[in-house]
Amino acid sequence: MRGLVLHVEDEPAIRDVVRMYLSREGFGVVGVTSGEDALAELRRNRPVAVILDVGLPGIDGIEVCRTMRAENDWTPVLFCTARDDEVDRVMGLELGADDYITKPFSPRELVARVKAAVRRAAGPESASAVLRVGQVSLDRSTHRVGVGDEDVQLTATEFDLLAHLMARPGRVFTREELLSEVWGYSSAGGTRTVDVHIAQVRSKLGDASPIRTVRGVGYSAADPGSGTDER
Repeated sequence: MRGLVLHVEDEPAIRDVVRMYLSREGFGVVGVTSGEDALAELRRNRPVAVILDVGLPGIDGIEVCRTMRAENDWTPVLFCTARDDEVDRVMGLELGADDYITKPFSPRELVARVKAAVRRAAGPESASAVLRVGQVSLDRSTHRVGVGDEDVQLTATEFDLLAHLMARPGRVFTREELLSEVWGYSSAGGTRTVDVHIAQVRSKLGDASPIRTVRGVGYSAADPGSGTDER
């Protein structure tokens, strides 16, 4: 999965089409119909991108974006609106939106813009095919994980989880972030899935495992010899 996309749109037909096209490209999709629901969802989960209709009932899309940025949430935002006025477009981008598309739009173009926004947000840190932390190496091109010279067999999900952590060594991810960014969906009780997979990866890597627990926050990747792990 490419990660979770939050789609904020009050027209059911548009939500259905966007969900279908994003799902085909490997994204998980959560759809909500109001600005209030969008902010609540953002505070529960960490999507990789937000498609945000401007003309929402109640809190509109502009205010949702303004609130996100005020809360230091820099998740990529793509405004989607029926208004094609240059002033609206400039205002949206100045508020911190990453892109802007007007209705009616091509679903394929929308997906391409979402993918581009996610790539930009990921930055150059994900460019390397071979990742190394401590004794553990991970080759994304061959799907190989090794401890020293010994290969370790991981499932596809375990591999993706480990790669996500190792690509950003030292960065602490919450369980909710890992659930949305690795699995591509959100679920109130789904964070237990993350804990189970973390335990499986640790068991397979043994003492060389680079996965560290930050108590009360989540998980990160670090050299086992660099500090104390709170398990």
